[in-house]
Amino acid sequence: MTKPDITIYDIAKRLDLSAATVSRALNNNPAINAKTRKRVNDMAVEMGYRSNNFASNLRKGNTHTIGVLVHELKSNFITSVLAGIEKVTTEAGYDIIIAHSSERREKEIANAHNLFHKRVDGLIASLAFDTENLDHFDPFFKKGIPIIFFDRVFENTEFAQVIINNYKAAYDITAHLAKQGCKRIMHITASLERNVYSERFRGYQQALKDNKLNYDKELLITNRLNEEAAIEVVEQILAMKKRPDAIFITNDFFAAVLMRTLQDNGIQIPKDIAIAGFNNDAIGKIVSPKLTTIDYPGIEMGEITARNLINHLQGISNLALTNKIIIKSELIVRESSVKKKTTNKP
Repeated sequence: MTKPDITIYDIAKRLDLSAATVSRALNNNPAINAKTRKRVNDMAVEMGYRSNNFASNLRKGNTHTIGVLVHELKSNFITSVLAGIEKVTTEAGYDIIIAHSSERREKEIANAHNLFHKRVDGLIASLAFDTENLDHFDPFFKKGIPIIFFDRVFENTEFAQVIINNYKAAYDITAHLAKQGCKRIMHITASLERNVYSERFRGYQQALKDNKLNYDKELLITNRLNEEAAIEVVEQILAMKKRPDAIFITNDFFAAVLMRTLQDNGIQIPKDIAIAGFNNDAIGKIVSPKLTTIDYPGIEMGEITARNLINHLQGISNLALTNKIIIKSELIVRESSVKKKTTNKP
């Protein structure tokens, strides 16, 4: 059977002290002399006392806890964002509760509900593939609990968000492929309902137009960007009468799997097909040839997102005044896309 929690009254009884003295000693109140503080803290350890910071903070009107709701966890980009969030929240004395939707709207709705009832002081969120609206965040808005969205957001809303210029990033990478002499540039992406992918598609289309290349619907593929889908896409490419001579993919892992599978089928990269990914994941430096990509600074995004939320909670700034923060991204050219010259970056 589970033993009942040790309370300050149990410690007080054992040491023949008042509960108030024990409480002050556990909180390192200077009004209690050092010897008594040590006796109390030593006894707390011996008896297995656990402080209830949640209840204490709740009495003060906050929990010093921030909810983080992401669309997946099996992502180098999300991992780096979480590292940035954790660094800033820890320094500010906040705990975080992480939940993920597994790219499903229903799970996102349930997690948002749970985080609301866990009384988080604020929420950081990135939306699932199929999220259609923000109705499930209404309880936060009505209660005045601040939310800041990152990466996957709804454009043209009044809610605070931290993103990169996905349009420009996609434009730059597509223009780079065009400058290598590529004429049939395929674009592999995820749901165009999400801002990150719709904006990258828009940048891809504009770069084609500006480089006097026609947009071909056959060269647009949308899927879930996982390993199985990459293998299926290779089969699709091999069956094409007129294959692409370049592929821009909005995910580095998918790009690496696709490239390896193409090579297994006798396709030379970049001679036959130039490849470019997105995110600058570590895998891009391991594959051969090394992968051209967009550096998407996840740690920086996590730090900026968390810092803005905490500044709002502490009254330093107002999220409404920093509605949209755009972080700079960068095209990194490596061997996988270079047909004309070697302009490689680490």
